[in-house]
Amino acid sequence: MGVDLGPLIKNRRQVKVEELHGRAVAIDGYNALYQFLAVIRGEAGEPLTDSKGRVTSHLSGLYYRTLNLLEKGVKPVYVFDGRPPELKAQEIENRVKQREAARAKYEDALRRGDLESAKTYASMSTRLRDYMVSDAKQLLDALGIPWLQAPSEGEAEAAYMAAKGYVWASVSQDYDSLLFGSPVLVRNLTISGRRKLPKKDVYVEVVPEMLELQLVLGELGLTREQLIDLAILIGTDFNPDGIKGVGPMKAYNYIKKYGRLEEIAELRDELSSIDYVAIRNIFLQPDVVDPGELEWRPPDEERVVEFLCREHDFSEERVTNALRRLKSSSSARTESLDKWFG
Repeated sequence: MGVDLGPLIKNRRQVKVEELHGRAVAIDGYNALYQFLAVIRGEAGEPLTDSKGRVTSHLSGLYYRTLNLLEKGVKPVYVFDGRPPELKAQEIENRVKQREAARAKYEDALRRGDLESAKTYASMSTRLRDYMVSDAKQLLDALGIPWLQAPSEGEAEAAYMAAKGYVWASVSQDYDSLLFGSPVLVRNLTISGRRKLPKKDVYVEVVPEMLELQLVLGELGLTREQLIDLAILIGTDFNPDGIKGVGPMKAYNYIKKYGRLEEIAELRDELSSIDYVAIRNIFLQPDVVDPGELEWRPPDEERVVEFLCREHDFSEERVTNALRRLKSSSSARTESLDKWFG
């Protein structure tokens, strides 16, 4: 998912969540929910469910991670995908096939009793269903957290909000946020913590990292338009195959030498099958809306308990304890909760 710019980007800074105190951030909602669904699973890879068989892993991640951000003074707003661009159809089809293949491997691993492999494949087969998104929005409403339904790509909307000053940064795992023009991208914010590497008895500490668009462009010596052209050579969600044999470094060298896709004569035939002008426009002129005034409200504790505990069988003790910690942290900052959320 997203373009692989990682090998090219050196100018990134690890940050602590506490350093984002007082900042509003726009979180790519689908990206975050997929992470929660992939990570929060049982020993055999099974997701958390309620007594009616409805998946709740995403709600658990959303609830506790959001409260953790609030405790640290971060003000999140979640942005959800709308209708995808037509050029994303192939990528969506590829993802469906990958999930189906992973599901088959998951079931085979279960039959063999290989629980570690089963958990890995289960994460890869994650599917976000409509009711899960609806449940997530209901939970955010109960928590008093604003969310926005984007007309198209949620990541584009989050980047627009950051570029226009509605929020300080966009939050996503994907580097596409930089292509969409987000001045600041924060990665790993929703999945930070201790994580076990797949099929290894090794744990790593995942920490948030911050990337600033102008620093990235300056380091690479590229304009944002050139960075988009570079991404098209590698492969984006809108041309997932990219150009055969062209990886990040080779793509970088092409753009540094020629400046733009139209000038790369040796790739003219390959590029003729890609509507790169339309892809550029998706990044440069995305379908976004003005979010209007964002409002954070105090959590409605009764509504939260009703939704999580009565409807989805969460532990009432754990749920209410988390809310109490939020209230205590707010008092410790010498600001009343009502004032802070205003």
